[in-house]
Amino acid sequence: MPAYHSSFLNPQQVIGNTAILPFKTQFRGPISSSPLSEQDIIDEALSYFKANVFFSTYEIKSEADRLLIYITLYITECLKKLQKCSNRNQAQNEMYTLAISRFDLPGDSGFPLNSVYSKPANSADADFLKNYLTQLRQEVGLRVCEKVFGDDGKPSKWWLCFAKKKFMDKSLSGPGQ
Repeated sequence: MPAYHSSFLNPQQVIGNTAILPFKTQFRGPISSSPLSEQDIIDEALSYFKANVFFSTYEIKSEADRLLIYITLYITECLKKLQKCSNRNQAQNEMYTLAISRFDLPGDSGFPLNSVYSKPANSADADFLKNYLTQLRQEVGLRVCEKVFGDDGKPSKWWLCFAKKKFMDKSLSGPGQ
């Protein structure tokens, strides 16, 4: 069975070789929120996460797939943090801290997938990508928190069991973190 790929095939903007796609958000950043009724790249990543996380290889078919890979890896990082949280408020604080913490961009020496991502062409593109990914990480963290803690406020073992899985045998955090 092949891995799931993004359905967003015609991005309006690409930095390096990564699609910049709109998404629903309540956080400030370079992207204004897309219409609430449409599925966005974050919804797509969350719905494909449990199936895709089992793949050790992933064929990239579009620039949007690179963004899907990044979000999938970030969801795993979120789940690692959420394992240590006992309630929704603590989890939301952890997700915000993780989202705004320092992270590597494609082309940086610490970025785990430099072989499939291109470095931004200039510093303006790098700044935009950093701001875009920060806003994306904030929104992903919030939505993962909603999935894990649901309506009852208790952590879902059906989400947290995926925290130890490594999509493509990679991790956004360094070894030992």
